[in-house]
Amino acid sequence: PRYKCGISKACPEKHFAFKMASGAANVVGPKICVEDNVLMSGVKNNVGRGINVALVNGKTGEPLDTKFFDMWGGDVAPFIEFLKSIQDGTIVLMGTYDDGATKLNEEARKLISELGSTSITNLGFRDNWVFCGGKGIKTKSPFEQHIKNNKDTNKYEGWPEVVEMEGCIPQKQD
Repeated sequence: PRYKCGISKACPEKHFAFKMASGAANVVGPKICVEDNVLMSGVKNNVGRGINVALVNGKTGEPLDTKFFDMWGGDVAPFIEFLKSIQDGTIVLMGTYDDGATKLNEEARKLISELGSTSITNLGFRDNWVFCGGKGIKTKSPFEQHIKNNKDTNKYEGWPEVVEMEGCIPQKQD
């Protein structure tokens, strides 16, 4: 049997299936899939260097928005404004590509940690990171993977291996 987004097992009722991967070095972009709907990928041509973000309605599972923010050559201010504009009850999925940390500042990191991330405080130059959290959640998200950029363990020259993650996001109840 094939499950939504190609994950390894079916999700229980009132859960949304998701699968995501960070970018591979600066060559292959990240991929984010929710409920069998590929929201972001290189094929869709809607990913970019930095932090790639997909927003999903926590009640219906409907896609709301996708954007990427260049954290190497770009400006962190539009990213901060975007994070502040996310509505309560929104599922937030993030994946890095190339470098997602250079321009991150304290305010951006704090806003992401409020979505349930614990690794964002340690995210460094060219680290690979995928995360799924939510606006208004009161707990730390169980959905997070982080690999440090380390020249002794990197799979690609200058970059760590891709991080992949799959799971079932609980539907927001009224």
